[in-house]
Amino acid sequence: MINQALSNLGITALNPMQHAALSAAKTGDVILLSPTGSGKTLGFLLPLLGMLKKDVSTVQVMILAPSRELALQIEQVWKAMGTGFKINCCYGGHAVKVERNNLSQPPAVLVGTPGRIAYHLREENFSTETIQTLVLDEFDKALEFGFQEDMAYIIRQMPAINRRILTSATKMDEIPAFTGITQYKEVNFLTNTLSAPDIKQMAVISEAADKLEALFALICKIGNKATLVFCNHREAVDRISELLWYKGLEHDIFHGGMEQDDRERALLKFRNGSHRLLITTDLASRGLDIPEIEFVIHYQLPHNEEAFVHRNGRTARMNAKGTSYLMLAPDEKLPYLKELPEVEVLPEKLIFPPASPWVTLYIAAGKKDKVNKVDIVGLLLKKGGLAKDDLGLIEVLDHSSYAAIKRDKIEAVVRQIKAEKIKGKKVKMEISR
Repeated sequence: MINQALSNLGITALNPMQHAALSAAKTGDVILLSPTGSGKTLGFLLPLLGMLKKDVSTVQVMILAPSRELALQIEQVWKAMGTGFKINCCYGGHAVKVERNNLSQPPAVLVGTPGRIAYHLREENFSTETIQTLVLDEFDKALEFGFQEDMAYIIRQMPAINRRILTSATKMDEIPAFTGITQYKEVNFLTNTLSAPDIKQMAVISEAADKLEALFALICKIGNKATLVFCNHREAVDRISELLWYKGLEHDIFHGGMEQDDRERALLKFRNGSHRLLITTDLASRGLDIPEIEFVIHYQLPHNEEAFVHRNGRTARMNAKGTSYLMLAPDEKLPYLKELPEVEVLPEKLIFPPASPWVTLYIAAGKKDKVNKVDIVGLLLKKGGLAKDDLGLIEVLDHSSYAAIKRDKIEAVVRQIKAEKIKGKKVKMEISR
């Protein structure tokens, strides 16, 4: 079954960490320590295939994740594996009614955020009697987000657990007793180096009053390469965004104060290349399904070294190279580096970054409307007159779909398909704003 799942994912071989995780899971409880972006999701999903039973009609595996995006990502990977076992995802911001209906026909695997799973348990919306396997993904982050009470409550409601897998991108001094983990096999693929050797660390020096303009100059120098700008607070994200829109520079923002739909759309446009610039808090430093990032900009120094490592971990992944910029005041100290990095000289004459060649098309129908990628490709190629190279990443959500289309073709496509139907129904199709 594992070989078939890997084939469905288009993966020819596991990495050493995934091999080690698979082997360790056969012996009992596992603590899996590995950096962000190393493939931990498969490291804990693959072992589940040997634990699930086809003759059990209620929940067998509980996976807790600290963020909605991570929970959804786990669900998507499981579905792509084509295991034949049902999975459902529960998280804040998602319709409770939809989740309750899903749970009335219980999945084999239930993934969700601690707050929402705890809610369903209190409402008795699913049975815990057959849950034998518990996965605590990005556990250190879940503690940081304050989910300890919810997680402890959830675990107390699951008396049949006999296998636990805890994943983390940092090593903890001790494992909280509420997890039930006492004897375990540790799979540790963390290194003691602060950042990977293929991350080039640079500094941008500017006075506080000129910092926003210095950021804009740096973005102009980088051009339209995939870039994450990290801030410590939502207010700083919004302030930078306001300046960039004033300058006419397309981008997106991502932080915990946004509506779930807006957060999903921001990540989606970043993934498909419609926006190459994402201004964010540390919420985007871990566990998100976003593409290889070439540049990370620390607009504000993170609160601790761990956050610094995770931010930098978004670039230079899987043997690629990346550059990390620190924006510093002239006298600002560097708590996470032993010496000042090379200073980036900003250009005096700014060249405005070119627009992305991609724009996102919104279609008001998704999986729940029986729409799939094949339907969308057929519509856009046959009725929209696109060539295959004009069509980029397509993502189908529950009630909506999004397709990246070449910028110089998007207006014509929208006109061509405006009156067309998809799956026999006329739905709204327009440029995503």
